[in-house]
Amino acid sequence: MLTGSKSFLSCSVTPYSMLNGREVSVITLNNGNVTVGVTNIGCSIMSIHTPDRHGVQKNIVAGFADPLEYLRNPWYFGSVIGRYVNRISGACYHLDDRTIRLSANDSGNHLHGGFEGFNKKVWRIIDSYNNDREAGVLFDYTSPDGEEGYPGNLYVQLKYTLNAADQFQMSYLAMTDKPTPVNLSNHSYFNLSGFDEPLITDHVMMIRAKAFTEKQQQQNLPTGRILPVQDTPLDLSSPKRLGEGMGRLAADGGFDHNYVLDGVEPAVEVVDPHSGRLLRMTTGRPGVQLYTANWWDGSLRGAHAQPYRRHGAFALETQAFPDGPNRPEFPNTILRPGHVYQTKTIFTFAIQ
Repeated sequence: MLTGSKSFLSCSVTPYSMLNGREVSVITLNNGNVTVGVTNIGCSIMSIHTPDRHGVQKNIVAGFADPLEYLRNPWYFGSVIGRYVNRISGACYHLDDRTIRLSANDSGNHLHGGFEGFNKKVWRIIDSYNNDREAGVLFDYTSPDGEEGYPGNLYVQLKYTLNAADQFQMSYLAMTDKPTPVNLSNHSYFNLSGFDEPLITDHVMMIRAKAFTEKQQQQNLPTGRILPVQDTPLDLSSPKRLGEGMGRLAADGGFDHNYVLDGVEPAVEVVDPHSGRLLRMTTGRPGVQLYTANWWDGSLRGAHAQPYRRHGAFALETQAFPDGPNRPEFPNTILRPGHVYQTKTIFTFAIQ
């Protein structure tokens, strides 16, 4: 636990409005120290309140107070990404002697599931509960055959839980009736100071990864080569200030790279020295995309008082590798009928 207070576990569901015949709600998970706010639009994480070393609670993720803002949400704040997080080159891939064409929403490529990906869908709340172990909510969504070009009806479940040990878990499950790429993730942006510090340059991060997937600079697509992080600005295999590497990545404006994880947990540790807040991430995925909000321009305001500025937060997108359907040398991302896609990611909140 972050403090010595006695924990209690609760889950509440508050109806907010109706949208195209579907109820939009806000779900709150609470354990007495950590409070997580979620909406069923994109299963988006609206807020995560945690205390600092002095017990002061702050919201440590970028987001909006109004759930309906998540229908616009140009930076994917807090949302589930699917069917495929990251890019698929040329918005197409070849499978079983067929060429599958997807929606091209990113300079001729396919990004984060297309124009109306899972982040824009109103998911069904099929269960909400609390017991002596955890508080949780279970969502589901059926992506119809042909949505954004993807083949097959894909049924997806996503469960969020918060336990007494200050662990927030995201558990994904998917099944299909035709072969289709599946690579689900969450796109939350963290600033562990609670945005008291407008930039994350002083955050200290370690990623347990010795390699990354090389990319073409122009379109952020992988070349297929896996290179060592050693002696590059991407080397976070020991704790380093994010600002050190960001200053040496001028072409990208900061970090925007897929790390090939070693398989040692926790995969990522981050601390904000100003507040003492510490985040640990464990995941069953082979990669994580570290993105440091390089293109935020200060024009967007959310739940926090100040506008969201460039380098104001970081995202940890757990994933198989970018462009996996076109890269047989990368981990397989094709889900076939009769198989079940299952993975989970856990964020643990602590104090240093």
